Amino acid sequence: MITLHAEHLKKNFDKKEVLRDVTFDFEQGKIYGLLGRNGAGKTTLFNCLNEDLRLDGGQFDLEDENGRRPVGGQDIGYVLSVPVVPEFLTAREFLKFFLEIHGKDERKIDTYFSFMRIEEEDRDRLLKDYSHGMKNKMQMLVNFISSPAVLLLDEPLTSFDVVVAEEMKEMLRQIKKDHIIIFSTHIMELALDLCDDIVILNHGVLEEVPKENLDNEEFKERILEALRGGEDD
Repeated sequence: MITLHAEHLKKNFDKKEVLRDVTFDFEQGKIYGLLGRNGAGKTTLFNCLNEDLRLDGGQFDLEDENGRRPVGGQDIGYVLSVPVVPEFLTAREFLKFFLEIHGKDERKIDTYFSFMRIEEEDRDRLLKDYSHGMKNKMQMLVNFISSPAVLLLDEPLTSFDVVVAEEMKEMLRQIKKDHIIIFSTHIMELALDLCDDIVILNHGVLEEVPKENLDNEEFKERILEALRGGEDD
């Protein structure tokens, strides 16, 4: 069992305090729905956990059966809301290169494509010709293959049609036992459907909402109040 400990995380942009005192323990085997209005700091939190941004205070680490240790580069997988893929390569070339540098079995390349439900006729197309949703699929696939301890998903399902979004949700449910999955969204219904636990980022602080209370109208109103207003991250 792996636990991600975040303790008193702080991040400011000039005089704006985005993360004020983020403290939370995320456990393996769960999908956490990270809810917050646009501008609440969800992407900022992910960028800090991925060490793309330097924290202004606090720390985070991983704990397993051998004790606590710093987070390493292979521990975090980050699926961006806007997918970044090498558009000059075909999907097969990209995946082959990724498997090579990570020491994975290249003979399974079509198995991986099938797992992500990427059709045979699309596997040798240039990534620049992929739709936004297809690029997002490729981004998710390489993160699944690398199998990080922590998987950060920043609004990953918004680019998919209804059928593909349901397929992606089922895949996340299949793999969650081996990961800590933190799923950022501003859509409450999606979080309620997919996630095991709900945490709200509001005014720079994380607050858990016990899921057994989510049928209570008072709790739903608290979530809605946290989601109202604001600007983009």
